[in-house]
Amino acid sequence: MTVAAILKHKGHEVISVGPTASVAELARVLTDRRIGAVLVLDSEQQILGIVSERDIVHSLAANGARTLEMTAGQLMTRVVRTVTPRTRVIEAMTTMTAGRIRHLPVVDHNVLLGMISIGDVVKHRIMQQDHEVESLTAYVAGAA
Repeated sequence: MTVAAILKHKGHEVISVGPTASVAELARVLTDRRIGAVLVLDSEQQILGIVSERDIVHSLAANGARTLEMTAGQLMTRVVRTVTPRTRVIEAMTTMTAGRIRHLPVVDHNVLLGMISIGDVVKHRIMQQDHEVESLTAYVAGAA
């Protein structure tokens, strides 16, 4: 199975902000959308970075109240790992686990197609395993 299957199930919507978005705006978007990270995109919809709840917390620990005066462009993680729709789900899981990453943008030929989270990957794996169990149960019941 590939990342394309996850996107087919969850959709292609990507929540993003511009680099000048304030921390208050970031917090509002994360809270209102019940998500853990947003992409920071330029005017051509190219990825500049990603800001997660963790980035905000780390900045608060390091910079205190000054964090509240910062922008998404100042807080964002600039090196963003991505996957393609053809990336196998197990590869995405490995990337997420090894890099301690919870969100991966899905990009194909420099076009942003969506974003998957570790929750999406786990949900997909559980659905896949449930399907395998059902198939094996049907096989065993049919063979009996």
